[in-house]
Amino acid sequence: MEIRTRRFRLVSATAELLRFELDDPAAFAARLDARMPDDWPPGEYDRDAIQFFLDRTIAGGDSAAGWYGWYLLFDEEDGGKSLLVGCAGYLGPPDEAGRVEIGYSICEDWRGQGVAKEIVGGLVENAGQRGVQTVQAHANPENAASIAVLLACGFRPAAEEDSNQLLFAISR
Repeated sequence: MEIRTRRFRLVSATAELLRFELDDPAAFAARLDARMPDDWPPGEYDRDAIQFFLDRTIAGGDSAAGWYGWYLLFDEEDGGKSLLVGCAGYLGPPDEAGRVEIGYSICEDWRGQGVAKEIVGGLVENAGQRGVQTVQAHANPENAASIAVLLACGFRPAAEEDSNQLLFAISR
């Protein structure tokens, strides 16, 4: 499963890819036919997050396809290997009200170049095509860059969940 944006290709994480990502990074990169940056995994996307996506992908079976992790690849114009530049995804299939939550993490060298905005736009569009009514995202109040991305993509503050997180949402 793939999502295409103007500059990037998002590849849906499978149980196989997630297992390789946890246990054999070289095989993981080979399966994606991509170069992996030195700072992989980026940001808050750590072993616990990878394990969460693996567990949920396995538990959900075929119905979970495309509702968890996505790998962000930049395809070189010279036809060489793609470059893994980040990850994003949903925290699961839509709930009864047609809501999903997204998250994203970009490798350090790619930050500040509009990558997160492009990814968020691709995830929102993909969710809408799959019948989702509302896309939500949490942001740390101190993470001005993430908040700016969400606002630029049309998200609006929805509620303050707790003292550590702000909730943003965009509805169709």
